[in-house]
Amino acid sequence: MIETKSQDITKRQVWEAYKKVKANKGSAGVDGIDFEKFEANLKNNLYKLWNRLSSGSYMPPAVLRVEIPKSDGGVRALGIPTIADRVAQMVVKDYLEPKLEKIFHNDSYGYRPKKSAHQALKATRKRCWQYPFVLDLDIKGFFDNIDHELMIKALELHIDTKWEMLYIKRWLVAPVQTKDGIIQRDRGTPQGGVISPLLANLFLHYAMDSWMSKNYPTIPFERYADDAVCHCKSQSEAEELQVELSKRMEECKLELHPDKTKIVYCKDDKRRGEYENTNFDFLGFTFQPRLAKNSKTGKFFVGFNPAISTKSAKRIRLVMRRWKVQLRSDLSLEDLSDAFSRVIRGWVNYYSVFARYKFFDLMRYFDRRLERWAKRKFKSLKRRQGLANKWLTRIARKEPNLFPHWQLKYQ
Repeated sequence: MIETKSQDITKRQVWEAYKKVKANKGSAGVDGIDFEKFEANLKNNLYKLWNRLSSGSYMPPAVLRVEIPKSDGGVRALGIPTIADRVAQMVVKDYLEPKLEKIFHNDSYGYRPKKSAHQALKATRKRCWQYPFVLDLDIKGFFDNIDHELMIKALELHIDTKWEMLYIKRWLVAPVQTKDGIIQRDRGTPQGGVISPLLANLFLHYAMDSWMSKNYPTIPFERYADDAVCHCKSQSEAEELQVELSKRMEECKLELHPDKTKIVYCKDDKRRGEYENTNFDFLGFTFQPRLAKNSKTGKFFVGFNPAISTKSAKRIRLVMRRWKVQLRSDLSLEDLSDAFSRVIRGWVNYYSVFARYKFFDLMRYFDRRLERWAKRKFKSLKRRQGLANKWLTRIARKEPNLFPHWQLKYQ
């Protein structure tokens, strides 16, 4: 136990951590307490948390396991801590993160301050133009298989206070609550935990990033959490790297996915070789040969560029279908805008950055459903598809602010 009280962890730290957790939103954990319930007794809840944290007596509750369907038919297991536990994790994260930021690799982009997926994608695109081959990496069940002993060894290099290590060790072994009961853990860190991405980045910093810098300094890469791509000058170089990285992952008690890890040829107008793989997915985008236009000459050419992936588009269409917009004839167009614009804006901000035309192709799916809504809403448009299309186009040009993808297209 920590002998001092309120010396290492202050009330201000807990309060600032709570504000960040609230801004990130999220659902209740195993205790069923959501933000509304937590704030009903906010002062007492935060004081109790600070009191336990600062005395060393805080014990993390079980993490609620929630399974999210994946586009390939599988499920992704997310761990949802209680709100109080998220605040506790944020306290430690805020204290530890600045120290780790000093050592992290510049091409590690996931869940880091002033780093983003778009930065990773732009770097990937540029390097795909420069290097003909990519090693597309997939670490099998990474978050579930992080070795605790190796994790603690990495932490010991950077932690200088007892309470940081005390609580991280407790979070590493905190049980998981499933629909079938409690599961004890001896490895891994739950996806969904506040501190999990930071711990994952530290683990992969030593498992991959610093290892790459030491052993393959001429091979650039981009890594976003456990997703990574490496750029190689030749197929033989990519094959050698795949073998050596596989060995390295085994040393770190991890495994490269045998089916999802592959070597890709970045085919374009200048690279016309024939290879098995000429595309890969990274952060929701597919990189592949695409027709592009030279902005200076106006001529068309084939470049190796990203656009929204088929998996991402399929997932978005599924969300749109669940909205059942075409059946909501009881609502006005303004009501539909209020209901769905926030989600659409998120898609626009993320997926329209590259190959915007592909994103607009996807959003036509939403507009077609709006046309079906209009045909049910207005008798003059019933069974008149062409007229409904013209009506919606006129509205979109006149009031582009109704939906974010209209703003992008008509403003």
